[in-house]
Amino acid sequence: MSDIRPLTTADIPAVAGLFQKIFRNGDQSPPPALVDYLRRLYLEAPGCDPEVAPLVHVRDGGRISGFVGVNALPMSYKGRQLRAAVCGALMVEGRESDPMAGARLLKAFLAGPQDLSFSETASEVSTQMWTKLRGIVLPQYSLDWVRVLRPASFAVELLSGRIRPVRALRPLARVFDERFRGKMARGDLRWSAVPKDAGLPATLQAADIDAGSFAELFAPLTRHFAVQPAWTEGQFGHILRDATEKPEFGEPLFGAVKTRSGAPVGAFFYHMKPGGTARVLQLLAMPGQAGAVLDCLIDHAAARGASALRGRTQPALLEAMMGRRIGFVHAASTVVHSRDEELVDAFRHARGFVNGLAGEHWSRLIGGSFDG
Repeated sequence: MSDIRPLTTADIPAVAGLFQKIFRNGDQSPPPALVDYLRRLYLEAPGCDPEVAPLVHVRDGGRISGFVGVNALPMSYKGRQLRAAVCGALMVEGRESDPMAGARLLKAFLAGPQDLSFSETASEVSTQMWTKLRGIVLPQYSLDWVRVLRPASFAVELLSGRIRPVRALRPLARVFDERFRGKMARGDLRWSAVPKDAGLPATLQAADIDAGSFAELFAPLTRHFAVQPAWTEGQFGHILRDATEKPEFGEPLFGAVKTRSGAPVGAFFYHMKPGGTARVLQLLAMPGQAGAVLDCLIDHAAARGASALRGRTQPALLEAMMGRRIGFVHAASTVVHSRDEELVDAFRHARGFVNGLAGEHWSRLIGGSFDG
């Protein structure tokens, strides 16, 4: 017999061992920093709800063989307070002997007291389980977008991940990119690069800001969504602090986009290593301003030497990306589940705000380092 129950503090070392083995491909013991982070993330962080908790799958003898990570996220819908739950890591050891363990974990999670459940990192297998349990896939939220800025540097970055000696070509790639981009005319649209002299929209100004200023802009720039986060005290600050600590992705950078009169129309938050791909965690824009804010983001990253930009789509951004030489790939699906069909319809019609800081990608489990 097996059992599914809420995660406890005593379970954390075993869960960290599963995470180390399944997601970090390591046979060694999990580093203490990972054990400590999982405890804080799932049991001690602001906003934790004991009734909307991570779950463990326990086999005979008390051995933990499966886990589903859950973070509570208070949200609002037309002034109504909601209990939402973000489903993160879903992992099972020894699926051959118990192939339904993952499905039972997910079913138990979806049967919880929350009004809304979602995940932005559902694999193909997980997506099938969600849909069998009456969840729906949100295609407009489920694509990763890529904009190449410097073609040679981007190619070297991709190849060096598999062939380390290719890194020696970086100086040559930079020289090629500068010459190639320098020959492009302002406003020239190509899939391979952006002009060296791109220029911002004449009516807007982009400026560097800090994390605190970005936090102040978040609510005004998401107010138009029908379903939006309603963070508990200290929760958003905690999320933003975790989100900045992604050394595998590089330095955190924040920007605000304003009109000449100083009215904010957008903001962005990304990580970047010198000459590497900028990982966009959040792009915010007022209705009708997504295209202009996207252009400002592209110019901002290009001016700082990024080889490319990569981020996650949302419906309003997806429309603005058409015609801007942006490519799309499907790496994981955003899925949503609710017993309230009105809430599901809000996401079907692009009126819900999820992904990024209102999701899973802010966690240090993605892009963080625990071995130092």
